[in-house]
Order: sequence, then C-alpha cells, then structure tokens
Amino acid sequence: QVQLVESGGGLVQAGGSLRLSCAASGRTFSSYARGWFRQAPGKEREFVAGISTSGGRTAYADSVKGRFTISRDNAKNTVYLQMNSLKPEDTAVYYCAAARILAVDLGTYTYWGRGTQVTVSS
Repeated sequence: QVQLVESGGGLVQAGGSLRLSCAASGRTFSSYARGWFRQAPGKEREFVAGISTSGGRTAYADSVKGRFTISRDNAKNTVYLQMNSLKPEDTAVYYCAAARILAVDLGTYTYWGRGTQVTVSS
C-alpha cells in the first residue's frame, strides 16, 4: 500500500530548529510535487511549503519564509522540512503530501501522511 510517514516532530524551545522527514513507500514519488501543511487546534489546515518534482521550484507561506526550507531526495523517496528560528505559533500537526503539480491548495494533493506533532515552547 502507498504510505507517507512523517517523522522528526517533537518538543523544541522557541528559537530552536527541527527537521521533519517524510518517507514514502509503495510508490515512487519522483514525478510528484511534494508539500508540507500544518494544522493547529481549531484552525484549518494550511499550506506551509511545497517543492516541484525535480526540486527546482519551491514555494513557502509568508509566515515561514526565510525560516523553513523544503528539500527532497528522490533517490530516497523522501521530502524534508528544515525548520529554523521556531516560534510558538509554529505549533501544529505537520502533514506531508504529494500532488501531480506544485500548488498551495489542499485539494490538489492526492496522498497524505498521518502527521507529526511539532510543539514550540516559549
């Protein structure tokens, strides 16, 4: 079966760093754009970062631009989210996803992971 599994979440102090990974199995996702979304309690799931199939194009939410970096390793079928200068407002469940084309719309993404919790303390 096709699975996307996030890892690397946890508790970190404000100003710290964390790297999330999303390993895929059951299918090669080299021909898919990849994205990271997050959802805080009581809020809608929102786009965080995305990367094109080759990694040549990236997109970021304004709230994370300059702090987060998305990357991918197609040989490992894995996408990463490097999170620096973390803020308490970054606290959320982070989900990785895959789509045929890079987009900020949740509906574009066909495959989703189950999420990993990121908690930033002050």
